[in-house]
Amino acid sequence: MADEAALLEALKDVIDPELMINIVDLGLIYAIEDDEGKVSVDMTLTSPACPAGPQLMQQAKMALEKLEDVSEAEIKLVMAPPWSPERMTDDARDHLGIF
Repeated sequence: MADEAALLEALKDVIDPELMINIVDLGLIYAIEDDEGKVSVDMTLTSPACPAGPQLMQQAKMALEKLEDVSEAEIKLVMAPPWSPERMTDDARDHLGIF
């Protein structure tokens, strides 16, 4: 069973193609659970109409399933609560020039 830090680290390989920031630092990951190798992730998008949404979700699934301790990953798209820039890490805000 992978720990949450390892799962989040794997998800950092998924980069938003428009913002060029990983989905973890963007604050798109709301919840992550590992039940004996079956990982479930609640993830949002910066906008409900985000054209990269399906791509980001597929890449997140693939990034997790590359881990030795993960047999299956399910990415659930959630829109509540709505995403806001306050969810971003300081590094992500700095990268985008948001202070």
